[in-house]
Amino acid sequence: MGAPMAANLASAGYDVNGYDTADINVAGVTIVADVARAVTDMDAVITMLPDGRVLAAVYAQIVPLGKPGALFLDCSTVDMVSAKAAHSKASDAGLLSVDAPVSGGIGGATAGTLTFMAGGAAEAFEKVKPLLDVMGKRIVHCGEGGAGQAAKICNNMLLGISMIGTCEAFALGEKLGLDAERLFEVISTSSGSCWSVNTYCPVPGVGPESPADNGYTPGFAAELMLKDLRLSQSAAEQADASTPMGMNATRLYEQFVEREGLGKDFSAMLPAIATSTRELSDD
Repeated sequence: MGAPMAANLASAGYDVNGYDTADINVAGVTIVADVARAVTDMDAVITMLPDGRVLAAVYAQIVPLGKPGALFLDCSTVDMVSAKAAHSKASDAGLLSVDAPVSGGIGGATAGTLTFMAGGAAEAFEKVKPLLDVMGKRIVHCGEGGAGQAAKICNNMLLGISMIGTCEAFALGEKLGLDAERLFEVISTSSGSCWSVNTYCPVPGVGPESPADNGYTPGFAAELMLKDLRLSQSAAEQADASTPMGMNATRLYEQFVEREGLGKDFSAMLPAIATSTRELSDD
């Protein structure tokens, strides 16, 4: 997702250097050979990384290279401990720091319509907002450092739960003899309405175009949903919060990814549920 986000910044007139471990080319972005060239003398440094371990390793490299007063914006989705540690490391080095995980997938990154959930001091947020406005459509300052990650974890836990509920409803409807299009018309305009139904319906050929219409090629991969659900359960444990639906959603996505879901969109839970017996789904 970092590539289209960088491309949007470049097309808006910003001078953007880019570095990735993969061999990529991004329109308007100067691809450099190492991290040092991407960071040195930059007014803002933006990271989009896979997990907290990688975030810690990258920040150990780049924070000492940041010029005083530079803005460090991390758009990764990671655990709360890693996010707060990154904030502390940047702040101790005299840098402005914001965590701003995103929602909206690759399509939203390309279109510049992402939602950013930002955490950090007011000064840092005001400085980063013009950049976020280029890459996103809705920008929410959720609080101090780590608050962006907290909001993302809560949002994606709910998304995982709602997608499972949506898949169960359509799978049950099919077995009860209901036409999926008629059921969509009912649910999408009734009390069961939600994003997983209205925008991202898991039934091929029903509702707006979604990964279900492309063989469940990922817009948001099942293993990434599992990662976020696990983050929610780690956060819940640290906060001593009860999340029974989140716990069950995590268990179901663990089973799905292990058995058949790896590399598929998270909405491919529908055919998995539709072909399961009641006994299997209760494992």
